[in-house]
Amino acid sequence: MDYITPGAATVGVILCCDCGATIQPNPTNRCIACLRARNDISEGIPKQGNLHFCKGCERYLEPPSTWVFAPLESKELLRLCLKKLKGLNKVRLVDAGFAWTEPHSKRIKVKLSVQKEIQEGAVLQQDFIVEFLVTGQMCDDCHRVEAKDYWQAVVQVRQKTDHKRTFYYLEQLILKHRAHEKTLGIKPVHEGLDFFYSFEPYARKLLDFFSSVVPCRWTQSKKLISHDIHSNTYNYKHTFSVEIVPVCKDSVVCLSAKMAHQLGGIGQICIVHRITNVICLIDPNTAQMAELNSSTYWKAPFKALCTSKKLIHFIVMDISEAQVKRFKGQGHISSKHQVGEVWVQRESELGTDNMLFCRTHLGHLLNPGDTVLGFDMSTSNVNDDNIDKMNADHVPDVVLVKKVYADKATRNRRRRFKLRHLGLDDDTNSQNKDYIDFLEDLEEDQQLRHNVNIYRDSDKLQNTDTESEAGEVPRISLEEMLDDLQIDMEAAGGNDDDDDDEEEMDE
Repeated sequence: MDYITPGAATVGVILCCDCGATIQPNPTNRCIACLRARNDISEGIPKQGNLHFCKGCERYLEPPSTWVFAPLESKELLRLCLKKLKGLNKVRLVDAGFAWTEPHSKRIKVKLSVQKEIQEGAVLQQDFIVEFLVTGQMCDDCHRVEAKDYWQAVVQVRQKTDHKRTFYYLEQLILKHRAHEKTLGIKPVHEGLDFFYSFEPYARKLLDFFSSVVPCRWTQSKKLISHDIHSNTYNYKHTFSVEIVPVCKDSVVCLSAKMAHQLGGIGQICIVHRITNVICLIDPNTAQMAELNSSTYWKAPFKALCTSKKLIHFIVMDISEAQVKRFKGQGHISSKHQVGEVWVQRESELGTDNMLFCRTHLGHLLNPGDTVLGFDMSTSNVNDDNIDKMNADHVPDVVLVKKVYADKATRNRRRRFKLRHLGLDDDTNSQNKDYIDFLEDLEEDQQLRHNVNIYRDSDKLQNTDTESEAGEVPRISLEEMLDDLQIDMEAAGGNDDDDDDEEEMDE
């Protein structure tokens, strides 16, 4: 006799009405195998499909006309596959994932788990696989490229100067901020670059970037390519012409009397101290600084009397501190610079009595015997309307621009860093003087380095380590990678810079 606990529930069993298997009671009175045999809840959901893939840009077509990036086994590709399936709204999707296939098989398999109520109180779950065939189809952008009609908007950047240092700096800014990601191509041309885009908004975004990093102005034009009279649609090609101000760092300029008065009474003969989104000027006679934005410049534009490429070498013979008189309403005086009275002589005229006197803002850096780059105005034939209107007594004989710390070969050999480039057909090797001058500007200007990503030159570091093991030269540390000349500039009284922040090196 069995003892039965009072209140205990007893679960009975029944036979399946189809196969006679013993099962627990359910609303259908059938086993799971018979239910799946009689009911296919995946009916109405296609088991095969097609995906259109562009080999040129590696994107998939999302109907009706959108092309999206979707790597293999990614959420984007799974979403695209599920959108291709009709009938999923009639069932409940429980799980979805990819089944493994050969990468070169042109097949993508998606495993789905769905549920559906087949009878009141009876819910059936079923797993099945949908296979997608990847077929090739060229997108509109790639079709335009192959048809040589690939761009819809072009941004033409130009600067009328005799060197490319501004574009080397602009290239580094573009790489750092990734402003070139949407471009179809970049083409170097005379005095500038051309950026091609498939859509006009991408080109306008680049215009906003240029306006935020360099002083410039731009104009727009468009050309009608085709016109559909039935749908009243037009196809235009847009051209944006960007002109960067024709003055650069270390250029000597002459302001008009009205412009000099508007800038706080600064001297008319100035040096371009730095170029950012504004033009920073410094007066070598008083060390007064002023900033000039793009709109103000284009109202009364001026040209460079002498660019950095035409500066000549002078030797400092004697230097003394100068007294600077301040007046009411005068602009900002730089505390990083010291005005000095200097006697200099051309490097080619050493041993003669021909010396020139001038005032300079580099009094905190120069010592007798130093080499300095300057512009000899006493022997130069300058064609400028502003300087012709000046009093001859106010025109200096020479304008000193920057100190020279070492010869170019020594600095190039001791340089331990490198830069990345856009891959343009341009010469950026050690024989390009403009590129070498740009690297020297990076070494001397700490604020300029702050806007540029600098990378370790592993080849030069490896060569230095090899020579160090042989006992030829001492081994340098990574912290000294920028340049050993930076130490010489600090020992000389600091570099010509207004920013004291330290530069972080990128791996």
